[in-house]
Amino acid sequence: MRKVVDSIEVEYRRYKLLAEGAIKQLSESELRHPSSVVGNSVATIVWHIAGNLESRFTDFLTTDGEKPWRHRDTEFERREVSREELEAKWERAWTVLMGSLTVLDDNNLDDVVTIRGVRHTVLAALHRSLAHASYHVGQLVFLAKELRGERWRYLSIPPGGSPAYNENPTHEKPPGNSGS
Repeated sequence: MRKVVDSIEVEYRRYKLLAEGAIKQLSESELRHPSSVVGNSVATIVWHIAGNLESRFTDFLTTDGEKPWRHRDTEFERREVSREELEAKWERAWTVLMGSLTVLDDNNLDDVVTIRGVRHTVLAALHRSLAHASYHVGQLVFLAKELRGERWRYLSIPPGGSPAYNENPTHEKPPGNSGS
């Protein structure tokens, strides 16, 4: 049975699509442009999300989620990467995550994994990771919207679009669910 794991996977996919929708709107120079407030660029945020996911979900059930090969602090350094490099790092991390989710079912939710030596149930680790990813995707989308200004294309309901959306709430339906 995969009711809970499937619902978590759907949410991960939703946040992945939101981030990608924002990233696609940016030029290469905009990807690297730092925020005026905290100095992180979209590329920095992508690098950090990818580093976190790849570390946490490589050998998820059998090794600590903070891998010795991950150097978290370097994820926040300014970097001159191409869109192709950025997308490759992003996809590699999401492939690792989705591969780990594929082997899980709801019977694994009470299993224990460690992150930095601290024990967590699989369910708690998944919720922690999903919250972390959604937090940073929100930052990424906000920064992309700031960079695009008037050229921003909304990823969900545009201003004034609520009545039309409420007639057909497509973002509320999990993939493959016709709403019936």
